Amino acid sequence: MFKKIVISAAAIVLSVGVVTAAQAEVNQINGAGSTFAYPIFAQWAEAYHKATGVRLNYQSIGSGGGIKQIKKKTVDFGASDAPMKPEELDRYGMIQWPQIMGGVVPVVNLPGLASGKMRLDGPTLADIFLGKIRKWNDPRIAALNPGLSLPDRKITVVHRSDGSGTTFIFTSYLGKVSPEWKQKVGVAKAVSWPAGVGGKGNEGVASYVKRIKGGIGYVEYAYALQNRMTYTLLKNRAGNFVAPTAANFQAAAAGAEWGKAKHYYLVLTDQPGEQAWPITGATFVIVHARPDRPERTAAVLRFFDWAFRHGQKMAAELDYVPMPDEVVKMVEQTWANEIRTADGKPVWTPQGQQQ
Repeated sequence: MFKKIVISAAAIVLSVGVVTAAQAEVNQINGAGSTFAYPIFAQWAEAYHKATGVRLNYQSIGSGGGIKQIKKKTVDFGASDAPMKPEELDRYGMIQWPQIMGGVVPVVNLPGLASGKMRLDGPTLADIFLGKIRKWNDPRIAALNPGLSLPDRKITVVHRSDGSGTTFIFTSYLGKVSPEWKQKVGVAKAVSWPAGVGGKGNEGVASYVKRIKGGIGYVEYAYALQNRMTYTLLKNRAGNFVAPTAANFQAAAAGAEWGKAKHYYLVLTDQPGEQAWPITGATFVIVHARPDRPERTAAVLRFFDWAFRHGQKMAAELDYVPMPDEVVKMVEQTWANEIRTADGKPVWTPQGQQQ
């Protein structure tokens, strides 16, 4: 089952912009996609309701589903953790921007093991998901964890069964650290998994791992925290074993050059940095550049502008990384330049005044 956020009340004017009579009629916006971003979207939706009264109806169905729905124009925006390639965006007349950053973490179910006690590196993690390492006391895992008592227990891989941006981020990392993974499995929102069982959404993977002793999966960090799951440390490109924390996600994102990336197409996995968490990614919001109903797209932009300006504390509390101020300015200038009505008027201006 997908998750839904529904917040209801009457729309009122935000202090950051001017709302026309036509736009005031938009009291609900509809989106679909990323389960990675669901926890923070849910927090923003609740707070936005209190600030503006506008509904957010968001279906947490996975990035692949979100992209399909925005292409078909059945929602006002899609959300994906796998950025769409520039040529595909151009083909469909859409734009995307990064809204929030966070981390994907390996989670395990080994009774008696506390979070942060097991250490893994990229090649070992890849071989676990390739089905080549099948027991928890395998010599390669033992070599990374001297002094840690490892059980003679079968490893059960748990992966996503749906088209998933979380899978894109995870397989992007595995493809960078394992030539065999890149050649045999590849990098995509959906792949042919060599081993394991599939769960739908971050929720489904978390549920399976919690139930299966000896299980290992990958979920967005907020799901690991909310479900009290055991996460592992990972060896990063600098050779350090690091924990998944907001500071380490930020360290991975610090070198991101968004201004040089066409349509903000940028993947943040396996970044340099002494403390960089190696499986870091962003959630991208996708809208049509020439929307059929510009008042609805304007309402979407008001929501995400509000999130940029008022949602940073909530993001930090869930261990997401807010976009830097300079990136926010870049994104909103993109809105002003590229999102237009049928007669060429901007749907958004940098001051937040929608036409």
